[in-house]
Formats: sequence, C-alpha cells, structure tokens
Amino acid sequence: MKVAFQMDPIGSVNINADSTFRLAEEAQARGHELWVYTPDHLSYREGKIMAVAQPVTVQRVQGDHAHLGEPVDLDLSDVDVVWLRQDPPFDMGYITTTHLLDRLKGRTLVVNDPFWVRNSPEKLLVLDFPELTPPTTIARDLSVLRAFKERHGDIILKPLYGNGGAGVFRLPESDRNLNSLHELFTGMNREPLIAQKFLPDVAAGDKRVILVDGEPVGAINRVPAVGETRSNLHVGGRAEKVGLTEREREICAAIGPRLREMGQVFVGIDVIGGWLTEINVTSPTGIQELERFDGINVAARIWERIEAKL
Repeated sequence: MKVAFQMDPIGSVNINADSTFRLAEEAQARGHELWVYTPDHLSYREGKIMAVAQPVTVQRVQGDHAHLGEPVDLDLSDVDVVWLRQDPPFDMGYITTTHLLDRLKGRTLVVNDPFWVRNSPEKLLVLDFPELTPPTTIARDLSVLRAFKERHGDIILKPLYGNGGAGVFRLPESDRNLNSLHELFTGMNREPLIAQKFLPDVAAGDKRVILVDGEPVGAINRVPAVGETRSNLHVGGRAEKVGLTEREREICAAIGPRLREMGQVFVGIDVIGGWLTEINVTSPTGIQELERFDGINVAARIWERIEAKL
C-alpha cells in the first residue's frame, strides 16, 4: 500500500516513545510505501487534495531514524491510507486539515476518520457517556465555574482544547485562585474551560487504555511525579505495567461500538479510579510503552484492521 503520514516533522520525534514512528516502522516491515508531510503542506488545488510530501524510510537509530527523499506534489487520492497524526493544539488550523482530508472519503482511507475527529475532541466526546465520567462542567461564565467549585470543593480546571497536561490546575477547597485563572485563560482566547471533580485516585495513576477499532488491547499506568497532580508523560509522569480491571472493560464495552462506527481505529482513553476522563482520538500515544511492558504489538494489530478495511 501507499501510506502518507500527516505529522509534525519526523526528524524530531523520540523513536523510543513516538507512536507515529512505531506505526511507520510496522508499515515499512509489512512492505508498504511510506510518505510524510507536515500539515502546512496540505492544500486544496482546484478539486484535488494535495500535499508536498517526501518518501521516507525509517530505522530504529535515534538521530538517523528517517531517510527522506525529494519533495513532490502528491495527490492524496492516489494514496491508500492517510494518517492524521499531527499533535494538537486543536485549533482552526487543525480543524481545517480535517475538512480537507474529509474530501478524500470514498477514495482514500483516512485514519482516524477526520469527520469524527473534528466532531469528537477528547474532552467533549466523554459527555456522551455521563454515567462513566466524574462530575463535569464546561463554561466560560465565571459564575457557573464558581458554583461548580462550591458544590464539589476540590476540582481540576483546564483548557477545553489543551493537550499533554498543559494548563491543568488543581484547585483544592481552600484555593482562592479561580478568579485569577479565569482572567488568565479568558484573556488568551474565547474558548470555554472544563472543570471536573478532583479524583484522589490519580495519586495511584491515570490509566491510558488503548483501543483498536473499538476493542481494548491493553493499558499502561501513568503515575504523577512527586508533588505533581498531572500524570502525563510529557510533564514527568512515570509509565508502569498494569492490567485492565473489570470496570475498565465495562467502559470499553460501552464506548467501543461507537468508536468503531465513527472510524476511530486508534484511540487512547484515560481512566482514573474507574472514571472515564478523556477519549483521545486526535493523536493518541502509548503503544511503544505497552509493547515494552506486555509484548503486545499494537502497531501490527492496527495495521491488520486497516488492511482488512481495504
């Protein structure tokens, strides 16, 4: 197959952690032809969806892990699979790429399906499953956020479209910074904020459960560093080997069919103390850690599903 990755520059990825690199490595091992391009090189040209792309071969040698050919104009309708894998922020630039890639429907398989990526950002899709999630509010109105804090005491406040743990604040019952944080966030953009009841179980870890075409294949536990609330690996969280609980399997059974219908082949959900907090569809991670801990070749399972769809 001919496979194109829409991603951040491949030369700067950490080959021991980056899920996109692992997907490319597995695709190459399966004999597929690989291309890469960055989102700013995607374009609509008189009816065609084009990208200035480079052929690439990969190898597991940090610093010499990607050998790139000369850039060419690549008609993405001539490609079998396009991977939507650039990191957020989930801004209008990101959203525009989903609109363009959506025009390939029926000709090229885009993974994950860009229509549903656009309409299902990580912190909003969970709202379809209120029985699985902790108490949550989404608002820009300070009075609504203040009432939520008064009702639940200890809360987490974060940007609605943030990622990687950036801008996440814990506001315990005694904290008096809600007004100031509201001023800070609303001064930067026009987006609402999301607040959730703080879950003390995060001290034991925030599980990343990986689903392939709606089926759970395993999980890793991300434990916050000492003195931290956030467990994201980007901010010092530690990955640990862990299994799936019965509650987590129930969560996957509840959301899996919906993800499959939406064409979300590679998804990572976040679970704290048995509560679903995020459904990550934009650029989920964790497959290399799971492979190291449990020996599960998640990349191979993902490609098996894609090859079956084609």
